[in-house]
Amino acid sequence: MLQAQIGIIGGSGFYKLLAGGQEVTIDTPYGQPSEKVLVSEYAGKKIAFLPRHGRHHQYPPHQINYRANLYAFKELGVRTIIAPCAAGSLKPDIKPGDFVICDQFIDRTKSRKDTFFDGPKVVHISAAEPYCPFLRELASETCSALGLSFQRQGTVVVIEGPRFSNKAESDFYSQTADVINMTQYPEVVLARELEICYLNISLVTDYDAGLKGREDVKSVSAQEVLAIFKENNEKLKELILGLVKNIPNEGRTCACGQALQDAAL
Repeated sequence: MLQAQIGIIGGSGFYKLLAGGQEVTIDTPYGQPSEKVLVSEYAGKKIAFLPRHGRHHQYPPHQINYRANLYAFKELGVRTIIAPCAAGSLKPDIKPGDFVICDQFIDRTKSRKDTFFDGPKVVHISAAEPYCPFLRELASETCSALGLSFQRQGTVVVIEGPRFSNKAESDFYSQTADVINMTQYPEVVLARELEICYLNISLVTDYDAGLKGREDVKSVSAQEVLAIFKENNEKLKELILGLVKNIPNEGRTCACGQALQDAAL
């Protein structure tokens, strides 16, 4: 089987990164991934790309086979995952078109398979730092070098979907989170169980259910999300490819690769 060092998960409106490459069909113990994995090369590194929702966006957030997607990357030898996604802003100062490099999440999902350890082996991983701190710092440096508008940290609240929030929910979430999304959980914790470094780049596409006291800011629509994402797609690709160039093969300072140490009972 082909091998890859870096895995990239494409979100809504992001179904392709590099031209060429080889498509790989991977069978996992958890079923089929959302799509065939495309393995290409960039900056001397093998890159595995997988569209989270499928190339035709046929899987809604609550029906994505997250375990198969992450396990497919593990099978390819991936040690680093860059996982962009569309997100709604919950704060007035985080604007559509901004990037947020998330460092925390709040899980509000309901019915998703979110572990590889269903027994008899029992594992309790720590999720204190769910997103790789080494990659987050590298992403901040890359955003700065490219002159992008970004937040170097933020909390994402992950809702079940597929509907968007109502105003009461959005106001409630804004008290504790910065952005809102439907796919960051369980992706991030599954990557941690596989001891893979995981980075989220949230591209802000809207203001969720609007902003309190701002009648001029309307609630989000699916078409608006795709329009803003497409408008910023080239900036996102430039950021990802810049990151790929900067990610070292060795010398990381994170503990992601030892996430299972002392986690099993």
